[in-house]
Amino acid sequence: MYESYYGFAEKPFSLTPDPKYLYRSESHANAFDLLQYAIRRREGFVVVTGDIGTGKTTLCRALLEQIDRTTFTALVLNPFLTEEDLLKRILQDFGVVSRDEAKTGRLAHVSKQELIDALYDFLLSLIPIKASAVLIIDEAQNLPLPVLEQIRILSNLETDKEKLLQIILVGQLNLQTLLRSPELRQLDQRVSIRYELKPLDEEAVGAYVAHRLTIAGGGSSVSFAPKALRQVHRRSGGIPRLINLICDRALLTAYSIRAKRITPDMVSHAAASLDVPETSVRPLGWLRPRASLVAAAALVLLASAIAVGATAFFYQRFDASVNAAAAEIRSPERLALLRPGLRSNGTPSGQEGARVVTEGARAFQASDNPRVDRHLPPGAALTILVSSFPIAETATIADVAALTEWLESSGFPVFYAEVDLGSRGRWRRVLAGAYTDPESARRDADRLKAAAPQSDARLVSGAFAASAMATPAPDADVLTRRSGTEP
Repeated sequence: MYESYYGFAEKPFSLTPDPKYLYRSESHANAFDLLQYAIRRREGFVVVTGDIGTGKTTLCRALLEQIDRTTFTALVLNPFLTEEDLLKRILQDFGVVSRDEAKTGRLAHVSKQELIDALYDFLLSLIPIKASAVLIIDEAQNLPLPVLEQIRILSNLETDKEKLLQIILVGQLNLQTLLRSPELRQLDQRVSIRYELKPLDEEAVGAYVAHRLTIAGGGSSVSFAPKALRQVHRRSGGIPRLINLICDRALLTAYSIRAKRITPDMVSHAAASLDVPETSVRPLGWLRPRASLVAAAALVLLASAIAVGATAFFYQRFDASVNAAAAEIRSPERLALLRPGLRSNGTPSGQEGARVVTEGARAFQASDNPRVDRHLPPGAALTILVSSFPIAETATIADVAALTEWLESSGFPVFYAEVDLGSRGRWRRVLAGAYTDPESARRDADRLKAAAPQSDARLVSGAFAASAMATPAPDADVLTRRSGTEP
């Protein structure tokens, strides 16, 4: 319904476990890496748990896509199986028996021991070709005790040196309680790795929403206000499935009034229509930067308590001015800041463009706190240089405010740096994110470019961002904007 209006190729907040939509929050990335490690090392039993809707099935699908060709996989999504049905399903996924054989009932009279022997022979046949086998069982908390015992027996299929079958149990939180029951003591002792998926925190929710909008192809056509994203977090508790439900309904509400921006009221209305209660927010949650994208931002916070306080301080002081400018500057004008060729200075042409710039500047200057001195936190090794504005131009204040609003609605924390280039004038740099991890910084820079392909945002060092020195580090450059580049 709203997909064509916003330019989406598909629904951005579908409930299906599409692996391309997996957002690698710190918790999900750790789980993914841990599972890959376990498969490579043949760790035997692995247990991954998480609350309902935290993305366990999507994680499994994404893992299967990354497994190499020398690893045979079996995925069991229906845990309500008998011991024989489980074995048949495993053999079918491994390609030992065909689907036709299973459907026509030709395996009906095969005994359980014969099925186990067939599986063991198949696993042994993988040794000469240096291949391996992985069994993933989703919703494992619903497995009957006899089936769990059968799975334990399958874990005994091994040689003197290694396990022949890697088994991954994925389930809800009560799976851990089930495994600790006296009846499953032997199985529980075989678990070598346990991991619990956590809900998304407030910062990750914004990045998650922006990620799904970008993957669906409409990341620049509609945006969520920062306060709307905080409302999504409060209502969903950071559970991805609830985030999807709320955001999908909020987009439908926005479409009904042809709005390009999702407001907190739209989110509240969506949550209320879904009967989703507001969850409690953890104390002192406001101390964290609102729109951090990755674990690297958390490392910056841990490295410097001063950076935490300063960042929260600047966010709080800047809210009023950004929101005032946002009331006057909407999507076409905001995106013009990232799209060259509209006019020599990058703003809309004609009287409409002049009105937008003038009124936006007035709103920004008339707000309660028109400061634009949100500095990069101490300890930030890298940041993303998004754009540069000559301070002498009257449109700069409105441009900075509009670009800030767009970046924050996309999940990026925004900082500024002013540089004096002597005869070339003073410039204001708009920076997105503060990082200590180069890989995280590079990933976010790629995400920003995917959301706005017309931009040329680049990674720069934290020192360069606030410096007038000439040359950034390799893989860093100044964004091409207006009729040329920052001098």
